[in-house]
Amino acid sequence: MDHQRLAQLLFPDITTTPEDIEKMYPPRNLPEGAKVTRMAPSPTGFMHLGNLFSAIVGERLAHQSNGVFFLRIEDTDLKRAVEGGVEKIINVFNHYGLNFDEGATIDGDNGAYGPYRQRQRANIYQTFAKQLVERGLAYPCFCTEEELTEMREKQQEMKINFGYYGEWAKCRNLSFEEIEANIKAGKPYVLRFRSEGDPNKRFTHHDLVKGDIELPENDQDIVLLKSDGIPTYHFAHVVDDHLMQTTHVVRGEEWLATLNIHLQLFRTMGWKAPKYVHTAQLMKMDGGSKRKLSKRKDPELALDFYNAEGYPVPSVLEYLMTLLNSNFEDWRMANPTAPMNDFQFTTKKMSNSGSLFDIDKLKDVSKNTISVMSADEVYNEVTTWAKDFDQQLYSLLTADEQKAKAIFAIGRGGAKPRKDLAVWSEVKDYVAFFYEELFTPATEYPENISKEDTLAILNQYKGIYSAADDGEVWFNKVREMGEALGFAGKPKDYKKNPDQFKGHVGDVSQVIRLAITGRTNSPDLCSVMQILGEETCQQRLSQAIETIEK
Repeated sequence: MDHQRLAQLLFPDITTTPEDIEKMYPPRNLPEGAKVTRMAPSPTGFMHLGNLFSAIVGERLAHQSNGVFFLRIEDTDLKRAVEGGVEKIINVFNHYGLNFDEGATIDGDNGAYGPYRQRQRANIYQTFAKQLVERGLAYPCFCTEEELTEMREKQQEMKINFGYYGEWAKCRNLSFEEIEANIKAGKPYVLRFRSEGDPNKRFTHHDLVKGDIELPENDQDIVLLKSDGIPTYHFAHVVDDHLMQTTHVVRGEEWLATLNIHLQLFRTMGWKAPKYVHTAQLMKMDGGSKRKLSKRKDPELALDFYNAEGYPVPSVLEYLMTLLNSNFEDWRMANPTAPMNDFQFTTKKMSNSGSLFDIDKLKDVSKNTISVMSADEVYNEVTTWAKDFDQQLYSLLTADEQKAKAIFAIGRGGAKPRKDLAVWSEVKDYVAFFYEELFTPATEYPENISKEDTLAILNQYKGIYSAADDGEVWFNKVREMGEALGFAGKPKDYKKNPDQFKGHVGDVSQVIRLAITGRTNSPDLCSVMQILGEETCQQRLSQAIETIEK
């Protein structure tokens, strides 16, 4: 076989050489030890938790080492691509603050190592593919889908490995004349890699998460270029990661099955392979057993879920970091207000088995995250979310910004801030009693307090309440009024001698709380009443009295 002649037959329009391409990608000017990582999603329109999981790893490895984090769009499969898919990818990563140093953007490309969209790199792939043909390491395959299906069925019957290899690679040894005749007849073809691997031989590879793993050599003649001249993932990412000088490839462990192919391609091309970081799959408990998060079963897999629910970006990032590095939680406890990026991420602390995703744990992390935000930060985050997902809440909060911020300031700050909120979708219920449009009066009062005593508390309190009272004056009035009505001034006094009292000061304040807020649990009641104002408080006390008297 004249491989030079075959290469010219298959690639008559390719005049560039690998050397020409290499000159377009000079060495990066980076400090020693700097890592170059990438995020390379497909524009399918579905962005999931796994994308973010891997992106955090790539971003931290690059930026902690003063390296480069870039975005490459792997759009070689047009069947899976959707309109607006690229924009969604970019917008999602921007939303989560994972800023790329270079790569695809809404307006095009940013950086000197592009194009960063694979379909725009066809000439590059075909140049290296032509070289493989010249070396006798690639050949055209004219097998139809029907023929490949028949081959797989026979392999299944014989209970042998599936694939296009050895004696099953029927186009591997076609003569030049046969190839030329097929091309002239207009038969479509793909370009396959001529593998020289022996699956009975094994080699060891060190993965930065999995450690040393033993892999069989690859004997499959995989497809390098599809019939439209566009590469498969296997070939494209090898070429791109070499030219873009990626030092670390972060991806899910589902790619381990084809790692031997990728390492073989790097060796065949004479290129140094990047270090691989295969992240553990995200799992969840289901009926007492673990299973992989599913697009069909689990809405929490989609990143859209977290936007709609109103999880703050830092909450999601912090929770995922607890899954990625086992020592992050201890660090956060010791550094409660430090920026997350101060934490020194390392692949050595990553789990090499499935990471268990727990939505309840995420909510706990989110409560902690929100609790240390300022009132201004909470207001800005909530109104940004509500503008897209709850127009009524947005209108109420923005109609009086100072009132809204005062609400969010209650119990904020100090050594033990309140942790009422986990997601912004809970805010509407949390603030409901501050707004007449959302307020629902109580219909029931504590059973341990008689109707007569409930009315006495409310009637007397109407006469002594003043919005000018600070917390201490407010509480003293409630306690003194309660003692005059036969309630203990301290819960411990009631506990010691329950027969001597009708209840304690906590019961008195609970009656007032129900009248003012309509619920048994609320932030500091004095602060709530100061925000509501005396007129509203008096109206609610009167309304409560009327309801009880009926």
